[in-house]
Amino acid sequence: MKIACDREKLATAFQLAGSVALTRSPKEVLQNIKIEAGEDRVILMATDMETGIRIDVEGVDVQTPGKALLHVGRVGMILRESSDDQLTFESDGSSTKVKGLHSEFNLPSMNPDEFPTAVGFEEDKYHELPARLFKEMVKRTAFATDPDSSRFALGGVLLELNGEEVLAVGTDGRRLARVQGTGKSIGGHQTSGNSTIIPTRSLTLMERSIGDKEEVVHIASRGNDVLLRTGRCTIYSRLVEGRYPNWRQVIPQRDNSVAIDMTVGPFYNVIRQAAIVADQETRGLDFEFGNGTLVLTAKTADLGQSRVELPIDYDGEVIKLKLDYRFVSDFLKVLDSSTSFKLDVASSTQPALMTTADGYAYVVMPMAMDA
Repeated sequence: MKIACDREKLATAFQLAGSVALTRSPKEVLQNIKIEAGEDRVILMATDMETGIRIDVEGVDVQTPGKALLHVGRVGMILRESSDDQLTFESDGSSTKVKGLHSEFNLPSMNPDEFPTAVGFEEDKYHELPARLFKEMVKRTAFATDPDSSRFALGGVLLELNGEEVLAVGTDGRRLARVQGTGKSIGGHQTSGNSTIIPTRSLTLMERSIGDKEEVVHIASRGNDVLLRTGRCTIYSRLVEGRYPNWRQVIPQRDNSVAIDMTVGPFYNVIRQAAIVADQETRGLDFEFGNGTLVLTAKTADLGQSRVELPIDYDGEVIKLKLDYRFVSDFLKVLDSSTSFKLDVASSTQPALMTTADGYAYVVMPMAMDA
């Protein structure tokens, strides 16, 4: 194999593939990225046996077709540190020469035939989603998951694809985020029940693989795994084992609450102020709604106390509750500062519900109020 390439374009693709390859994998072959050079295309492949990726690389001149394994750490550093605009890669299967105008490296390499097969997208049943919707779904749900939980289902995002209805849900048991949108089912594709749970790490990789100019993505659920196809990538991931909690029961449906109109920027500002002296372990802030004002307070023995006010359009009976300020902030950080939303509250023992006009709902469970 011999190719000449644009260093920056290969480096960008290599970095994305490298986020899958494991530099310390017990299987040495998985510490590599496989490159296949055909007559008219070059593909990078990486896998950790749970997640896999195939990337079409632009800006490559194939001089001799072939394949090679490139060590993710060493070759990644060469691509990052080299000052050459163009690099040549030449491999005989056991060693690879990387050469530029001002540098040259000779690296040992493993047999590319030992590398596991990276799955391509050959499905005739899948969902077509707007790329922007998919990116927003990931952005607005992944942060609410808990990859370290012993309840494995909480370590991923539930995807429900049925006809034109698209739903994504993330929860760690203390807060829940749900995004809904519209897609297109091809070939009658749909997910089954509450078992299409994509690991958060894989989902984040999928979101990163989507280029700024891409309009649609294709996603196919196949029982125990899921495939995503973008303009230049195919990503495979095993699904999280287990059944997802009944999330619909978590989103409050109640008549005894009040819905207060809020704007992200001002609300986030007062939370940051009040949290300056909040307990950094419990992260609790007291919220008091009433008399046209939201009052936020925090008090700790060693840091002091805070009181910050925000005018609101609510003059009813006073409602108090304590919330984890980080959980509330996480919701606000994924929205534009000018975004308006409804903050639905009822009492100190009931969850807070935040909703936007574009189908985003976020639930935060209350903390115990101080006696």
